[in-house]
Amino acid sequence: IVISQIALLKIEFFDLLKGKMTFMDCGEGSVWFRVGDPSDFTVSQEGVIYTQRNLSLVGKKKMEVVVYAQDVLSNHVDATLTQQVPEILFPWRNIVVMGEGSLSRVKRDWVIPPINVAENSRGHFPEDLVRIRSDRDKSRMLRYSVTGPGADQPPTGIFIIDPISGHLSVTKPLDREHIPNFHLRAHAVDLNGNQVENPIDIIINVIDQNDNVPDFLHSTFNGSVPEGSKPGSFVMTVTAVDKDDPKTANGMMRYKILTQNPQSPSSNMFTINNRTGDIITVAAGLDREKVTQYTLIIQATDMEGNPTFGLSNTATTVIRITDVNDNSPEFTTDTFFGEVHENRVNVIVANLSVTDKDQPHTSAWRAVYRIVAGDPTGRFSITTDPTSNEGLLTVVKPIDFELTRSFMLIVEAVNEVPLVRGIQSPRQSTATVSVRILDMNESPEFSPNPKSIKLEEGLPAGSLLSTFTAQDPDRFMRQTIRYSKIYDPANWLKIDPFNGQISTIAVLDRESHYIKNNLYNVTFMASDEGFPPASGTGTLQMYLLDINDNAPQVFPSEVEMCEKPDPNALNITASDPDLNPHTGPFVFELVSRPSEIRRNWTLIRVNGEVAQLRLRIGSLASGIYEVPITITDSGILPMSNTSVLRVKVCQCDHHGDCLEMGKINAVGLGTEAIIAILLCIITLLVLVLLFVMWMKRRDKERQAKQLLIDPEDDIRDNILKYDEEGGGEEDQDYDLSQLQQPDALESECVKVGIRRLDERPLHHDHQYPIRSTAPHPGDIEDFIYEGLKAADHDPTAPPYDSLLVFDYEGSGSTAGSLSSLHSCSSCGDQEYNYLSEWGPHFHKLADLYGGGDD
Repeated sequence: IVISQIALLKIEFFDLLKGKMTFMDCGEGSVWFRVGDPSDFTVSQEGVIYTQRNLSLVGKKKMEVVVYAQDVLSNHVDATLTQQVPEILFPWRNIVVMGEGSLSRVKRDWVIPPINVAENSRGHFPEDLVRIRSDRDKSRMLRYSVTGPGADQPPTGIFIIDPISGHLSVTKPLDREHIPNFHLRAHAVDLNGNQVENPIDIIINVIDQNDNVPDFLHSTFNGSVPEGSKPGSFVMTVTAVDKDDPKTANGMMRYKILTQNPQSPSSNMFTINNRTGDIITVAAGLDREKVTQYTLIIQATDMEGNPTFGLSNTATTVIRITDVNDNSPEFTTDTFFGEVHENRVNVIVANLSVTDKDQPHTSAWRAVYRIVAGDPTGRFSITTDPTSNEGLLTVVKPIDFELTRSFMLIVEAVNEVPLVRGIQSPRQSTATVSVRILDMNESPEFSPNPKSIKLEEGLPAGSLLSTFTAQDPDRFMRQTIRYSKIYDPANWLKIDPFNGQISTIAVLDRESHYIKNNLYNVTFMASDEGFPPASGTGTLQMYLLDINDNAPQVFPSEVEMCEKPDPNALNITASDPDLNPHTGPFVFELVSRPSEIRRNWTLIRVNGEVAQLRLRIGSLASGIYEVPITITDSGILPMSNTSVLRVKVCQCDHHGDCLEMGKINAVGLGTEAIIAILLCIITLLVLVLLFVMWMKRRDKERQAKQLLIDPEDDIRDNILKYDEEGGGEEDQDYDLSQLQQPDALESECVKVGIRRLDERPLHHDHQYPIRSTAPHPGDIEDFIYEGLKAADHDPTAPPYDSLLVFDYEGSGSTAGSLSSLHSCSSCGDQEYNYLSEWGPHFHKLADLYGGGDD
């Protein structure tokens, strides 16, 4: 750099495309700048140097530009600017060249300015950025390296350094939106790896380029604005984002409206703030009933909206026009007609229809109906159908045809919300409703209803009480009314069907359980002759006055007393269903007959309501005693009555409580009770006697049945049927050891035979012989003979030969044939006459078997 004697030139590099040059004038006066070769560079009068085109150092070491500066006091100054690869020295010593010679001096450490690298570079890679050098490389061989993200840390390999020359290069295009800057550290070591210089920090900034299109947050934006809004009303905001640097023109966007649809009533109903994206109205005339929504196409362009160099994008905006109450409901006709029968309520008379241009089913559309004239008594009301928005004219109070035959109503319709300011209700918001009343056959009406009368109880049957009549409201119909009774729980009254006179058919009793608070209600019905016939009901309330028609009774009716009472007094009172003054005070006295009543008891009056019954003697035997007591009330024409007080006398404990009340014997039982007890005893004895006789007869029949057996039931001459029949002895393989050792079987199976059960055994079972367990081929024959002999001498066996059934017969038995066996005496040789000598038990057998031929 060549510096004049009167000025000092200071150069600051901002990037590869622009530089700034400032002269610090030592004198006074203005400075003028110009560039020697304006084809590549230009300079402003403020000292800013601009490039005229894209510059590249590929294949070149440097690029020079000459800037001339001149003031009024000196000649021009030549300043040569050279664009070349910057050189960074380690900061412990810096060399500054001044004038035509070199001047070396030591400076303090200084901060290395960041290196700016444009993103998306299309140059030849690797591309040199800066040279790292230490001035100690003159005396020794050094090696350079860099560390940090982008070098030896992820993402690795973006920046490399020549270890010998120290040239730092970038290996591929950078993306500012991915990584905006890199922080590296440069190192210098000798060949032995010893650190020569302290590491220095190198910051590489990625310079932004306009490589991103503005992006809207939504493809379609939705907004709304009320109809009738004034110009300048805010509608909505649209927003787009640009990933480029917002501090540069690359990321500065501008908005504008491209199209509006529909273009009614104007093509420019809205405008947009080009910086903020706020959409506002600019024209009047928004009417939802004509245009329900607008569609706008919004464009966002970066480079501050430059259409030539900026990138653009579009989005759709839908603006819905919301409804306000700017239309009043209008009736579809001026006059509505309806009719209703008299005395009917909650009946729809007419449907009132309106039209409203506002949005359906909103508060600005829903109608509210009011009756403004023609109904001073409030007999009608109008409700709104939520679906059709019609007014339902309804009768809420009964109307009498005989009084009013028609109504002329004035009805008004409004919305739930008031009309917006400046809108007036039209004439069509009011209509007339003509209602005609239809006549009906009305029910006769009793008057008064209910009807109340007072009378004394005890009136005899046939007494006339009152006349209860009804009137027919139908004055224009002449009809006959008939009366009948529909509710009379005690059946005390009747009504004349023609004139309504009420009379009694039974005696009225105030003390009846049908009476509640001295009142008795009877319901009557009156019917006319119309078509269809109508009827009405009326209630007659009778208030019955009390008379002295009930005699008092002793209360309680039963009391208890100990055999030796202490004290020996009982308090009694009287009950009278009548009312004052026909009740107490009462007079109590004992009857004179029978004489033992007054001999055993005495009655003392305590007051007008209570008397005391005392025992005259010291004690009474346990039992029930009846004490007749006469009680007289104090009513007008007093009434007396003798009632019996039952006194239970019992044994008491030390507390005075009765013991074993169930054992108290009744004293003086009536004849009917004694007869009933005797009949029960006799019946029980007869039943016991009959049962004993039946048991004896049953025993005799059982004994006779055992001795007299029907020949058909005698099993001796019958074939015994067994449960199982085999295929013959030769077809079955039997175990002969069972015949040789039958005692090895179950105890119930070792018996020789099965005895007949024709008679009950008189002794214990006879003991049959038990065969020895030593087996030999001939032992079964001996065993059978011994069994036959034992059977003949068994006293419990029948006196005749029986077929002995053995438990098992095998095939191929080694025993001899049973046909060789015979009883010691056969039936033909047997004599049974000796049985008569054996005692009374054998007389029957002797008669059966020892008799003659008969």
